[in-house]
Amino acid sequence: MNRTTLSLIAGATALAAVTGFAALSAPDTPGSDTTAKAAAQLPVERTSLLCPAPSMSDIAETSYSSFTPVTKGTGSGGKAELQAAAQESREGSGAGGDKGKGKSGERKTDKPVLTSKEPGKPVTGDSSGAESPALVGTADGRFAPGWTVQETTEVAAGTGRGLQGVNCTAPDTSFWFPGASTAADRTDYVHLTNPDDSAAVVDIELYGKDGTLQSTVGEGITVQPHSSEPLLLSTLTDEQQTDLTVHVNVRSGRVGAAVQALDDKVGGDWLAASADPSGSLVLPGIPKDATSVRLVAFTPGDADADLKLRLASPSGLITPAGHETVHVKGGMTTAVDLGDVTRGEAGSLVLTPTDRSVPVVAALRVVRGKGDKQETAFIPATRPVRTRATSADNSAKGSTLSLTAPGRTATVEVTASAGSEGGTPVSKTYTIKAGTTQDIEPPVPSGLKGTYALTVEPKSGGPVYGARTLAATQGGVPAFTVQTLPDDRGTVAVPEADEDLSVLQK
Repeated sequence: MNRTTLSLIAGATALAAVTGFAALSAPDTPGSDTTAKAAAQLPVERTSLLCPAPSMSDIAETSYSSFTPVTKGTGSGGKAELQAAAQESREGSGAGGDKGKGKSGERKTDKPVLTSKEPGKPVTGDSSGAESPALVGTADGRFAPGWTVQETTEVAAGTGRGLQGVNCTAPDTSFWFPGASTAADRTDYVHLTNPDDSAAVVDIELYGKDGTLQSTVGEGITVQPHSSEPLLLSTLTDEQQTDLTVHVNVRSGRVGAAVQALDDKVGGDWLAASADPSGSLVLPGIPKDATSVRLVAFTPGDADADLKLRLASPSGLITPAGHETVHVKGGMTTAVDLGDVTRGEAGSLVLTPTDRSVPVVAALRVVRGKGDKQETAFIPATRPVRTRATSADNSAKGSTLSLTAPGRTATVEVTASAGSEGGTPVSKTYTIKAGTTQDIEPPVPSGLKGTYALTVEPKSGGPVYGARTLAATQGGVPAFTVQTLPDDRGTVAVPEADEDLSVLQK
C-alpha cells in the first residue's frame, strides 16, 4: 500500500470519528436490506444537537430530557452539555429589510442549561414562558454515541395550544419540510440555529401547488454565530397556500432547522425534516384514533412521481379505498386527504413507486379529536433503524411506541432506561410481522421515578421503522405529539487498514 492510500485511510478514520458521516449509501427501499459489507464499526467521538426556541407563548411550559445509551468501546471520559444560544429579538422576527440578519452577541450565560451525568441515565430540565432560548449542545467521548435530546412544550391556550414536541437535531446543510403552510389560520415559523463560530448564510425556498413561490427576502439570510432565528413563513411570500414544501438550503456554514406549525383552531406542533428525497418512503406511527390524516408530498426534480399508497396495519399491508395511488408533479407540492385511514387500528403509510423511481419527500398532518377539541401533530418520512434508535422523555403513562416492518418480519429489543430520578432498566423483545405495524405499550423501568428513555435495537429480519407518541388530555383536548425514530448514527463504518482504497486515487 502506498503512502497516498495510507493518508486517505487516516483521513477517513478521523472524519468518521468526529462527524459520524464517513459512509454513503443509496436511498432506502422499504422492505429491502441495503446494508453494505461492514467495515469496522467505531463509536462516534463528538456530536452536536440544536434545540429550537420552544414557544412564543407566555403560558408555555417546556421540559428537556437528555439521554445517551451505553455504548461499548467508548472509554470513560467525555461530557454532554446544552447551553443557551444568543437570543434573537422576537420583535419583528421574519425576513424584513435586514433579510433576517441576526444580532451579534454573547450567550446569556456560560453556565450549561443541562449537563448529562452518566450514559444510561436521563437528565431533565425545564423552562417557562416566551423568553426560553434556543439551545446549542455538544457531546463527546462516551456521551456522544446515540446522544438524544427531546424538547416537549405544553401550551394551555391560544394559537398552537396543546402538546408540542421535537427531537433536537444535528446541524446540516439541507432540510425538506413538506406540510408547512401560509394559510390564514396558520402561523408557521422556520427556526434556524447556528452552533458555530462563524455566520451561516441560508436560502429558504417555498414550493406550492403550482411550483416555486417567488420570494427575494428568503435569499441570503444570515444567522449569526451561536444564535437562532425564527422566521415567519408568511413574511417570505404574499401567497396564502394551505400546503407548502419548505427547503432550507445552507450556502455557507451549517444550521439546525425545524418548522413550528401553529393553528388557530386545531392546535399545533413541530414539523421535523423529512428523510432525504427517496423513491420509497415510510411514515410510521399514525395514532389508531386519528380522525383526519393528510399526506403532503413533493418531488424536487422536474420528473413526475407516481406512488403506490399502502397502509401497514396490525394485520398486514392494505390499500386505502379510493387512494390506491398519488401523482406528484415535478417541483409542485401535492396534498391528499386520507380521512380516518387507520379506522381504529395502528398504522404506518408506505409509499413505493408504481413504475420508475423518482425521489420524493413527504409528511403527514394528523388530527385527533372532533369539533373544537382537536389537536394536530406531524409525521415526516423517516429512515429505518439500522443499529439503534432512542426516544427520550417517556413517562409511566401516555407513551406509545409504534414499530413497522414493511418488508420481512423483524425482531427488535426495546430497553427502558433507568429513570431520571431512580429506577432499574428493563428490556423486552418483540416480533414485528412482515407488512405490519404494531403499537406497543413500552416497558417501564422497575421502581421508576421521573422520566425515562426507550432504546430500540433490531436483532434480526428486515428493516424496522419507528415512532413514539406522547399523549396527554388537556381540558378535554386529546393533546399529542409524535417523534419518528431514525437510526441514532452512534457508530460509523471505518475502512480496515488492509482494504484496497486505490480507487480513491483516480
